[in-house]
Parts: sequence; C-alpha cells; structure tokens
Amino acid sequence: MRRTNICAWTENWENLYSQEEAVLKDIFKDELIGIFHIGSTSIRAVGYAKPIIDILIVVKDIEKVDLYNSDMFVLGYEAKGEYGIAARRYFSKGKSDRTHHVHIFQIGNEHIKTHLAFKEYLIENPAEAKRYGELKINLAKQFPNEHHEYQTGKQQLVNELAEKAKKWALCRSFPTDVLE
Repeated sequence: MRRTNICAWTENWENLYSQEEAVLKDIFKDELIGIFHIGSTSIRAVGYAKPIIDILIVVKDIEKVDLYNSDMFVLGYEAKGEYGIAARRYFSKGKSDRTHHVHIFQIGNEHIKTHLAFKEYLIENPAEAKRYGELKINLAKQFPNEHHEYQTGKQQLVNELAEKAKKWALCRSFPTDVLE
C-alpha cells in the first residue's frame, strides 16, 4: 500500500527537474521536440504536492520511444508503456518511493496542450491553485494510507480545473511547435 505523502512546495523541485531535464534531453535528443516540468511541483501557488517531479516530453515519433527503454532503465526508470493513456509512453522512477514520472507524447497529441494549459491556468489563477493545494493537503490528512481514496477525492476538482483551463487556453497562445 502506497502512503500519500504531501509536502509544502519547495524550490528544490525546480532544481530536481532541471537536473533530470538535462539527462533526458541527452537520451531523447534525436527524437526530442520539447520537454516541460508539469504537475503540482511545477506550480508554486498550489503550495503542496507529492514530492514527485512530473515531466512531459514531446517527441517526433512515439513508436521510437520504446527504443530508449534500456537507457531509461539505467537511470532507474521503469517503462510502463501506455499505462492507460493511448499513444503515451510512461516511465516511473523510484519504485514505491517514486521521485519522477515521465509522460511522453508525439507532437500533435491533444494531451500535450491539456497538461500545459492546466499548468499555465493555475499559474495565472493563484486562487484556483491554492484551492487545489488545500484540497490535496486535506485529502492526504483524511486518507494517509489510502492513496486510491486520495486520488479519487481530488478527481472532481481536477476535472473542473482542466475544463476551465481548456476554455482559458482557447484565448491563449502556446508554443505551436510542440502542439501540432
């Protein structure tokens, strides 16, 4: 059973992302279009997060990502294939004490904009980010040893924020080279 560990936001998460970004850029250099820090560790205003660095990588050809599984294994990552999301490649690092999640999509995949819009929306709307962070900390207190319940408890707000972010993003520009 995985414990729900929520920590106060720290600048160290940005450093951990930067370190991993450099290594991942080197591995995927031939396929790489873009790489981004996503998730709550990338959004200061959320205030709280699981101490797991989420990384979004955009590549030219998703099928070629599988060729890098052994390189990722050497770094401590476990290749999990699509892991419930079609046309994604997902890697986790740290077994039960996870430190990083890597989500890889091919250029043009709709999930890229969804992840980036969610992040940018919360950065631009700190009251919404704070509301999300407070829910996370309250759910972690309520379900410290039931990670599934924690995840389920925050899903309604995540869906609401994702929908708001989607509408918000329609009026915003994003780096088109990673979206189309």
